[in-house]
Amino acid sequence: MNVVDSSAWLEYFANGPNASFFAPAVERTDELLVPSLTLYQVFKRVLQQREEGDALQAVAVMQQGTVVDLDAPLALSAARISFETKLPMADSIILATARTYRATVWTQDADFKGLPGVQYRKRKP
Repeated sequence: MNVVDSSAWLEYFANGPNASFFAPAVERTDELLVPSLTLYQVFKRVLQQREEGDALQAVAVMQQGTVVDLDAPLALSAARISFETKLPMADSIILATARTYRATVWTQDADFKGLPGVQYRKRKP
């Protein structure tokens, strides 16, 4: 199973330099878990940069995977992870989702660098 974080989704949608690294995780929709938080983050960012139709199209692609809502147990797990690792809230929710479902996180967010269960690729200019 795979969890693609917002930075990786945005890179994929923009066809950025790291898009091909994230493509296998994004395109294997039967193995894709999508934290509801990433829907929020990606929709907001695309809405800021383009039109609402583009933002809706992006989240429609994301919803081809299995959307995972933030429930109480996941929230508490994320809080524990944030406390232990000092990750920001959004990152800890993404990591908690991945750990709960024994999935790999795909990201270019340096906050995840070196954490177990993470496929990190440095952001290219």
